[in-house]
Amino acid sequence: MSARGVLYVHSAQPALCPHIEWAVAGVLGVPVDLTWTPQPAAPNVVRAQAEWEGRPGIAAAIASSLMGWQRLRFEITEDASPGVDGSRHAYTPTLGAFTAVIGVNGDIMVPEDRLRAAMMLAAQGRCDLEEELDKLLGRPWDEELEPFRYAGDGAPVRWLHAAV
Repeated sequence: MSARGVLYVHSAQPALCPHIEWAVAGVLGVPVDLTWTPQPAAPNVVRAQAEWEGRPGIAAAIASSLMGWQRLRFEITEDASPGVDGSRHAYTPTLGAFTAVIGVNGDIMVPEDRLRAAMMLAAQGRCDLEEELDKLLGRPWDEELEPFRYAGDGAPVRWLHAAV
């Protein structure tokens, strides 16, 4: 079974580029050579994007290999495939990691236990329910990444295929 998705490196210091390629190649099992272009939304950083194809779960593995690197902003998606929900992973230096299950129709699927926990925290006065729901849907990450996404319109895209 094969899955597909897109890796968006929204902003990275140029010195990190070979390390990012090495980390992604380590997950895919094939050499990776991304096309890096200047990121108009931030000075002295670059961006890249690539469509990928491989086994289900690769998006999570790539996200894990990139999370925690300072001053790196990225998103990686995995489309739903037969018997497997899709996923979206995002990372920003200020917010850290976000992960969501994506249904076949493209909606974020919030697990029942996470909704119940948000409702319980709000009932106890420990959080604002609307803010907590926004976090579950990834709104803070979307707001922070949107200028970087917009700046990437028209950027070149490369296909990456995992080793079989």
